[in-house]
Amino acid sequence: MAVQTVLGSISADQLGITACHEHVLWYPPDSIALEDADLGLNSIPAAVAELRYFKSAGGGALVEMTTEEIGRSPLDLGQISQATGIHIIAVTGHHKAKFSAQFLHNQSAEQIAERMMREISVGIADTGIRAGVIKAATSLNHAAEVEERVIRAAGIAHRKTGAPVSTHTEAGTFALEQAKLLLEAGVSPHKLLIGHLDRNLPREIYFQLVKLGVFLGFDQIGKEQYWSDEERIHLICDLIDAGYSKQILLSSDRARKSSWKVHNPQTLGLGQILLDFIPRLKERGVDDATVSDLLVNNPARFLDF
Repeated sequence: MAVQTVLGSISADQLGITACHEHVLWYPPDSIALEDADLGLNSIPAAVAELRYFKSAGGGALVEMTTEEIGRSPLDLGQISQATGIHIIAVTGHHKAKFSAQFLHNQSAEQIAERMMREISVGIADTGIRAGVIKAATSLNHAAEVEERVIRAAGIAHRKTGAPVSTHTEAGTFALEQAKLLLEAGVSPHKLLIGHLDRNLPREIYFQLVKLGVFLGFDQIGKEQYWSDEERIHLICDLIDAGYSKQILLSSDRARKSSWKVHNPQTLGLGQILLDFIPRLKERGVDDATVSDLLVNNPARFLDF
């Protein structure tokens, strides 16, 4: 049992404080990049600076959720991990149809699963760097046909390797349906993280999901344009009071240049959770043991396989 990082397998207790849904390097398609120059992260020096800052705030590890079709760069991630001392977990699998449909044209679920399993067990391409998480995604309010294929593939690859599965939901929509599709595909609930929930969903959705046994991804922390952190804190406290503290994972999914402190000194960047969000949780009465679950113990259990 171990966690697969870009520099090799480590014991889960070596991770430390872990952000479970981030991007370090990614390259949006030209059509999107031309429309929005802020979108995308394409600088190794900037990544090294931001991750060193994350470490100085107390961070130990992060899951890098970039897939092949948006520029996953395993060798560069290895270089960044070595330069910063931050453990980086790379993903296999695929993003939503907007990015992956053309890439996966005419590939069956079984073919997609074979590639996932090879990237987990042998390595990504010829790099020897193994993925430690499987990514699946759905679109706004539905799963496109190609996304359903990836979900079936994720189920096959998970059953054969044990690797955890982490997801993208578009603005938090289709979350309950997505979770049920992945569970039906054979993914174990305690190895399933449903992402982007904190884009302002009805609170009953969180409680329906948590009762399925899956992890809840509060991974938009600091993005006040979607939902205030005060509302996130209120809901997390309610979930903790209801006994679900061991199913919550935190991150900030900073995929824009302007969201990193190295590019924008006015933001807390990857330090947001540790420097602002956690102190506010503690002010609301969340004790140190529970904070340790959210930041350290829950990620370690999720990522260990």
